[in-house]
Amino acid sequence: MVGDGSILITGGAGYIGSHTVLVLLENGYDIIVLDNLVNAWKDDSVQIPEVLQRVERLSGKKITFYQVDLVDKDGLSEVFKQHKIDCVIHFAALKAVGESCQEPLKYYSNNVSGSITLFKVMKEQNVKNLVYSSSSTVYGSPEYLPLCEKHPTGRTCTNPYGKSKYFVEEILRDLVTSDKGWNVISLRYFNPVGAHPSGDIGEDPTGTPNNLMPYVAQVAIGRRKELLVFGNDYDTPDGTGVRDYIHIMDLAEGHVVALQNLLKPSSTDRFNVFNLGTGRGYSVLEVINAFSEVSGRKINYRFVARREGDIAVSYCSPNLAKDSLGWTAKRGLKDMCEDMWRWQTKNPNGFNKDQQPSE
Repeated sequence: MVGDGSILITGGAGYIGSHTVLVLLENGYDIIVLDNLVNAWKDDSVQIPEVLQRVERLSGKKITFYQVDLVDKDGLSEVFKQHKIDCVIHFAALKAVGESCQEPLKYYSNNVSGSITLFKVMKEQNVKNLVYSSSSTVYGSPEYLPLCEKHPTGRTCTNPYGKSKYFVEEILRDLVTSDKGWNVISLRYFNPVGAHPSGDIGEDPTGTPNNLMPYVAQVAIGRRKELLVFGNDYDTPDGTGVRDYIHIMDLAEGHVVALQNLLKPSSTDRFNVFNLGTGRGYSVLEVINAFSEVSGRKINYRFVARREGDIAVSYCSPNLAKDSLGWTAKRGLKDMCEDMWRWQTKNPNGFNKDQQPSE
């Protein structure tokens, strides 16, 4: 446990953030959540978004919430001034690969400029412990597989989203070099999927899903007519893209052990990176078939052209996280599909029950 301060979670009302908030609360941490709600639903009549209300019910704990955008330096500074903060876990970012290729300035402004503003405020308030939400996209087109932390980054990034994550990692490296007070762990996620086993919280993308699993789930529940599969001509066993899918609860638990490691008094390395994945890749068609089997529903899909910025295969070596943090993914593809289906059937229209079904 860390001192008597709180953990500030940026983007804590999002998919990965909310599940991590729940696990941190269950482990006894005091949590402050900051989110601009760009990807979370809140009724105007209440103070906090629906997902965090559910996290409070699941955990039996209260959450302090601020609706603040990272580019709002004054609003961000005020949050730090009102609380004693031990560490920041920084999730807040736009994350759609395809959209980043169409709107790169939007991604660099939010993901890079927003992060710089956060780091400036942290430095001003002398809060220098950070767990950063990075991405496997920093590796770009793999030069070898499985991807380990020593694989070059930035050199072959295929989209602005991945570049934004790489740029922030480089900023953090320079920050740690310039100021020995900083301690940073960067977690490079592979493909988070699934939901909390209660089915009460899960992934609820606004608009058309940019990731495979929520799209498949929405087709299975009847919210969408068919799944668009981007490319069936990759150099893979069935022609579709292969990814390392990780259960959201394994990922959330990875943040707890990273935080515990970061805040150890004996910690000497001040900038560390870890892959969080399973080390196993599944193709798009394998995921579709697995979800169809779990749900008992036929998943209608149609092949379309490759999506700009995508690569054929990506999966990691998770050995460093196992050896250094004692963390390993425990849940398999069936667990991911079962928990995602439970969330989708309990919440066919997501957190906003009044929202109209999609076409």
